[in-house]
Amino acid sequence: MKKELIFNTDLHFEHENWNRELLFWEDELVSFQNRLDELVVRWTDKGVLAEVEKFQNHIIVHREAIFSIKNQIELHETNMADHYKKNEDVLNKDLVSKHELLRYKIEIQRNLFNEFKGNFFRFLTMYL
Repeated sequence: MKKELIFNTDLHFEHENWNRELLFWEDELVSFQNRLDELVVRWTDKGVLAEVEKFQNHIIVHREAIFSIKNQIELHETNMADHYKKNEDVLNKDLVSKHELLRYKIEIQRNLFNEFKGNFFRFLTMYL
């Protein structure tokens, strides 16, 4: 059985990519909130405003998820830096498992965000 070596630089590269993606999502959420603010001014229909509130709640949930993932990435980066200071380039199994779990969380969040985005644009098409 061949063992695969995983190095800090590989994980750091993935963290950087994730952080860029999370920043992009944050920017999109600001834009989405701005569109919702426009709708609140244009519409008085309670059904439309209820949908606006639903999307605002989704924005809050996504912001919290992004914040949580960014914190987890930062903790992992700090741990990797500690290993680097000790000249340990290969991580232990626990840290790699945490990284794989974080990768899974990012994938789930990516899918949820894309679903939200599709629903949001369909909603905007009807009311903006």
